[in-house]
Amino acid sequence: MGTGPDDLFKREKRPASPVPAPPPRLPAAPAEPASPSPMSAEGHRARMRARLLTAGPDSVADHELLEMVLFLALPRRDTKPIARALLTRFGSFANAVTAPLPDLRAIEGLGDAGAAALKTIQAAALRLMRSEVINRPVLDNWKTVMAYLTAVLSRERVEQFRILFLDNRNRLLADEAQARGTVNHTPVYPREVVKRALELNATALILVHNHPSGDPSPSKDDIEMTRLISAAATALSVMVHDHIIVGNGQWYSFRREGML
Repeated sequence: MGTGPDDLFKREKRPASPVPAPPPRLPAAPAEPASPSPMSAEGHRARMRARLLTAGPDSVADHELLEMVLFLALPRRDTKPIARALLTRFGSFANAVTAPLPDLRAIEGLGDAGAAALKTIQAAALRLMRSEVINRPVLDNWKTVMAYLTAVLSRERVEQFRILFLDNRNRLLADEAQARGTVNHTPVYPREVVKRALELNATALILVHNHPSGDPSPSKDDIEMTRLISAAATALSVMVHDHIIVGNGQWYSFRREGML
């Protein structure tokens, strides 16, 4: 039997195939913290500057002071993490500023520009302290002189031998580093010491060196070196007033202990 057009309409319709459900949506990954924008960083720096200028240096914490020093040298860097890294590594602002250059270069992001900024602060501090003793009677300002020498030498990791050259009124003509040595020895030549004194027209000397171990007690070599320099100087009418050994927060005076 043939199939007519009407039979086509009478055929049962097949159900449509089910549409598959969409896969479940995964939770979005947490957004990475945005880096500080240049405008927000500048605002932060401006606030710190304003606080320093209006409330004074005591209003600025160590990490903020380091940060301020560094953003002058690294204007396009976020200096807060570098400042934090310096404090973590060295423990304080003073220790960071006086740290040896190789140790500073090991701090990520600091670079030579940042290290130079810190060393500029150290040089400025020592220059200010030196201005308090230069051309002034040393023996009448002993406390100030010792504060200066402690600042210069107490954090040195190797021995350094310095000489304070005085005029006939015991005013400080010059403070010079004569030699640097190892952790427990510095070569010093009496002839060179006396020669330099004559060049400066100095009539008296104060010998100074540090003990990186922290103990300022003199060694046999220290005692012998003092005797040789004193003998060479006396022969040319130059007096050795004292020999100071700087340790960690303490110092030893040959004159005070009756060794000169």
